Amino acid sequence: MISGNVLGNVPEDIPDEIVQTLAESEHVRIERIVSHGHRSVDDFWYDQDQHEWVLLLEGHARLVFDNGTMKELHAGDFVNIPAHVRHRVDHTDPDRPTLWLAVFYD
Repeated sequence: MISGNVLGNVPEDIPDEIVQTLAESEHVRIERIVSHGHRSVDDFWYDQDQHEWVLLLEGHARLVFDNGTMKELHAGDFVNIPAHVRHRVDHTDPDRPTLWLAVFYD
């Protein structure tokens, strides 16, 4: 058994986004992601083979989809992104950590 606190142990200074796998199986992966002003590189798009369900635990973020749609996320907001829907992280809060819980599934 593995346990922890998804809201705990957040470093003050993170030069690179932190991605931690909390659990995984053949068809599901659960990650905690910590961002602090991080965003996708210009012209980069995620195009994933799995669906992605994302819950914003703390902070603020903005996702942009390649069809031009933007989705603002605040603590408690979630979005389900079907496989191969191209998207990018356009903004995360530069003043405090943004914590994500991401579930990738078939």
